Amino acid sequence: MQFLAISRMRTDLYTDADFAPMLEVEAQRVRTLYVEGSVRQIWSRGDKRGACSILEADSADAAHAFIESLPLVKAGMLELENLVPLLPYRGFGPR
Repeated sequence: MQFLAISRMRTDLYTDADFAPMLEVEAQRVRTLYVEGSVRQIWSRGDKRGACSILEADSADAAHAFIESLPLVKAGMLELENLVPLLPYRGFGPR
């Protein structure tokens, strides 16, 4: 099953200097999740600092676990705003 994960960086609590040493560690964890097939796609948000990603997981709990494994989430510097389960678009199905 796929999920849309929308997260935001906690810029209300942390400065760019706080984030700087964590960004490469965060990117490495995302690359690992991508190679493992857990992260299908990921984008930086255009409206605020954060990310939107498509996750592949057996359940919402598993998708949450992927997000919770991110170093910025563990540090309290990134929060999950929304996790949306995605279903097939029925307009492409048989008529």
